[in-house]
Amino acid sequence: MPPPRTIEVAAAAVLATSCLFAFGQPADARETMPPRELVGSWTLVAADVRHPDGSIGRDYGEAPRGSLMIDARGRYALLIYKSERPKFASGDKAKGTPEEYRETVLGMSTHFGTIAVDAAAKTLTFAIEEASYSNWNGAKQQRHYELKRGELRYTVEARPNGDVPISIWRRIA
Repeated sequence: MPPPRTIEVAAAAVLATSCLFAFGQPADARETMPPRELVGSWTLVAADVRHPDGSIGRDYGEAPRGSLMIDARGRYALLIYKSERPKFASGDKAKGTPEEYRETVLGMSTHFGTIAVDAAAKTLTFAIEEASYSNWNGAKQQRHYELKRGELRYTVEARPNGDVPISIWRRIA
């Protein structure tokens, strides 16, 4: 049987590891928990884009599909898909054509991580752990948001061509 001191050290290590898993999100996410109004499940209403001339286009087609889930501790998962994405003709995603791969990649935006809220500045900050667009992995991105009557609307920073993506979500739970 191991000496009592070894058992105490092992127990402390297990407790510390458990705390890391239970409370392991970054400090900035814990300090700015999402308000209760943001916590829950959301369905995508629109994934639009405002062009530099002020006109509005559809970034993910006419009927985009998506889901945003935010928990009370600031963890989130976001998925946006263009519903008109074509299926792979071969039936095997490892044997797609360059055009099928292009349409697949450009027809989705997914990421997960933690979300922090600055209610005074009306900003959301996504601390992205992983994303379908790998250039976003590890990035922090800020969005200006508006929340009213069960609808969350935010804008993404302008793209190099001046387009500004706009996401609109409706609470479902």
